[in-house]
Amino acid sequence: MLKVEHIGIAVQSLDVSVPLFEKLLNSPCYKKEAVDSEQVQTAFFRQGDTKVELLEATSESSVIARFLEKKGEGMHHIAFEVTDILAEMERLSAEGFTLLQAVPKRGADNKLVCFLHPKNTNGVLIELCQEIS
Repeated sequence: MLKVEHIGIAVQSLDVSVPLFEKLLNSPCYKKEAVDSEQVQTAFFRQGDTKVELLEATSESSVIARFLEKKGEGMHHIAFEVTDILAEMERLSAEGFTLLQAVPKRGADNKLVCFLHPKNTNGVLIELCQEIS
């Protein structure tokens, strides 16, 4: 794994949370993107080499809506950048980690992504992400 690529934070409303994080981070939101397959709207901030991703549900049946209902707003996942997501998925699977996808899927910010089940990672949802070239 190369670095922490981003930290995902589930929020009720981007309209409320984007201005809050712009003040908090003293940095503008540089990108908003809908990820229809995940039923979320995202907003991104840069802090050095790491990004903060805010996630708002666009459907009551989305994973983020269920997360918010169960746990409320807060940290949803930590994403690590990898150079070869398929090799990393194979390595982690062989190490006993449970992958939530059998193949990587397209995520926000021009990435292929795969998530690890939090039961294997001390309760933290981990995302692997690789830039799509």
